[in-house]
Amino acid sequence: MVGRIGRAHGIRGEVVIGVHTDEPDERFAPGSVFDTDRGPLTVQTRRWHSSQLLVRFEGVADRNAAEELRGIWLGIDGDTLPPLDDPDEFRDQDLEGLDVLTTDGRSIGKVNAMQHLGQDVLEVQTPDGRSLLVPFVKAIVPEVDLTTRRILIDPPPGLLDLDL
Repeated sequence: MVGRIGRAHGIRGEVVIGVHTDEPDERFAPGSVFDTDRGPLTVQTRRWHSSQLLVRFEGVADRNAAEELRGIWLGIDGDTLPPLDDPDEFRDQDLEGLDVLTTDGRSIGKVNAMQHLGQDVLEVQTPDGRSLLVPFVKAIVPEVDLTTRRILIDPPPGLLDLDL
């Protein structure tokens, strides 16, 4: 996911975008198409205002239509993205669904999402339905293997204590 639609801005159909990408000007260029749970949305215009990204989508002409989009997550087809130069850099969608195991082979669950909470954090869904937050730092996540679709973690004491 590269962004989430927030509140409407003004009366002409613009919305504030919660940006979840390092390249907002590229991702939200006019003509860009996003996958959503309500079908595709195409960027008509994009501009910055008071450090906020404002976007108008094709077919959204007024404030009421813009408000109906609030909360929608914007995704892109990962196959259209250029490869990353740094082998230790990953896109959120590359990590989602990967198996998470400890370095001693214990299965923890699957990556449900990447959270950006001041630092990057993996949200891991355990088999019993609980969520764990694992800081995405080299000391705790020494290995990410996209080929085998697994992440190895070396959790510090207390990180995996689920019986709190």
